[in-house]
Amino acid sequence: MSTPAPPLTPAEPDERIAKPRLADRLIVRPEIGALLGAAVVFLFFSVSTEQFLTGDGVATWLDDASTLGIMAVGVAMLMIGGEFDLSTGVMTASTALVTATLATQAGWNVWLALLASLAFAMLVGAFNGWLVMRTGLHSFIITLGTFLALQGLNLGVTNLVTGTVQVSGMRSTDGYESAGFVFASTMNIGGTEFQVSILWWICFAAAAALLLVRTRFGNWIFAVGGSPVSARAVGVPVIRTKISLFMLTAFAGWLVGSINVLRFASVQANQGIGLELQFIVAAVVGGCLLTGGFGSAIGAAIGALIFGMARQGIVFARWDSDWFMLFLGALLLAAVLVNNTLRRRAERVRR
Repeated sequence: MSTPAPPLTPAEPDERIAKPRLADRLIVRPEIGALLGAAVVFLFFSVSTEQFLTGDGVATWLDDASTLGIMAVGVAMLMIGGEFDLSTGVMTASTALVTATLATQAGWNVWLALLASLAFAMLVGAFNGWLVMRTGLHSFIITLGTFLALQGLNLGVTNLVTGTVQVSGMRSTDGYESAGFVFASTMNIGGTEFQVSILWWICFAAAAALLLVRTRFGNWIFAVGGSPVSARAVGVPVIRTKISLFMLTAFAGWLVGSINVLRFASVQANQGIGLELQFIVAAVVGGCLLTGGFGSAIGAAIGALIFGMARQGIVFARWDSDWFMLFLGALLLAAVLVNNTLRRRAERVRR
């Protein structure tokens, strides 16, 4: 007489198809560190000063973060692709100067001047990308040269055309009202005026995030940033992808330049110089690695938000503004350490 077979026990779930834990899902997100940092900064200044949470206070620090955030997102996309662009700050001035000069000195309609400055930005971005790929030199060196060339061009041409280092008078140009409504108007929300640049920032970040995580081009960006040789071996168009990223960064510079020139109705030839480092820091705080292949568009937007909250929070608290640079340096070091740790843990989780 045979003994009855032992009752069947449920098989252990295959770890390859098991649902990952919440902690593991969070670890692989590059922006998680920036999100935690934003929460800390928000809570700190909410307690430190009453003005921080008022309608006008919120509008102020969101406005501060908006144009920085647009550029940080563009720079983050390029950094994920493994490249840098040191001409981003001066590009915001160059495009604004092209728009203002054509509109005020040549009598062009503002919309035509905006299209011309957009074409200029795209050409410079494409040239940067082409030169990096053609020569094999590091993008740091190539775009440093572009930065210096644009800086000299801005000063020389502006002084030649106007006799000063400023172009003004945008409000009297043809098409200013409609263009100003699109790029530099305000929105009344709950009795508080918010700049439309905040909406541009949100839309640009959302579009970049969708491009990065929902499209084949987004996969190409991660691939060329992680290993261009391996990416080329599996059919990724490395040259086209990287040139497109430089053009995307130039587009972000054009957008910020257009917002600034239409909002303030004038532009200085030396405007934007030095801001390129802030764009890179915001992208790093948002989860981008300096080595490429890892990062987040939403994280870069959050990094810019931290900037805006901290810079205006210091003003609201009536502290010496010099402390902001100390905060900036400490934030950069902390972000690099956190990002490296998160990437190592994310790689272990993915295995």
